[in-house]
Amino acid sequence: MTDIWSERAAAYRESATHASGGDLDLVVEWCEPGPGVTALDVAAGGGHVGRRLREAGASVVTTDPAPGMGADTTAPAEDLPFADASFDVVACRLGAHHFSDVLTALKEMARVSRGRLVICDNVFVSETSEEADRLRDPSHVRNYSAPEWYSFFELAGLRVEDERHFARETEFDAWLARVNCTGEAAARVRELLGDRVVDGQLSLPTVVIRGAK
Repeated sequence: MTDIWSERAAAYRESATHASGGDLDLVVEWCEPGPGVTALDVAAGGGHVGRRLREAGASVVTTDPAPGMGADTTAPAEDLPFADASFDVVACRLGAHHFSDVLTALKEMARVSRGRLVICDNVFVSETSEEADRLRDPSHVRNYSAPEWYSFFELAGLRVEDERHFARETEFDAWLARVNCTGEAAARVRELLGDRVVDGQLSLPTVVIRGAK
């Protein structure tokens, strides 16, 4: 998976749905960035969270399992190479559905945070939609419901302080192209998603959750 994601780096850096949006704005707000604040951006991808936090004055370290993403540190979320309580806040946006073990990853993020954790990811819709996501991108593991996230936070020793929901609208063809899904596979994904694709736009239900120790 790592080599595939290195190849996709440019597409994710240039992706409009990753570079902006109300969910990104909220992730940044809930991280409470500013001078003197230390932050870790996990599964940084195109680096959009880290960029925004730095612009707000925070000292940021980015990490991603794919070397081609150009993060400060190359590491999986399930095994973060940082000491306990290394950062004031840890953020992860739109990466958790790729984690092989989401609970272990969340425990690692909680371990290296001194207090705050902000998670943003796509929300589970149906098993049919999950099939479409895996067909589009075999590195997809699973989207989770808000109650599942609550359970993960509790098991990681975190309390949920707040949550917000968004519908991220993304151009369907660009969504497919970002991971080079074409031909019969693309047609099948469109069939599986059905009425979720309207006028060429796919609505991606998304949750942002703020947790604390």
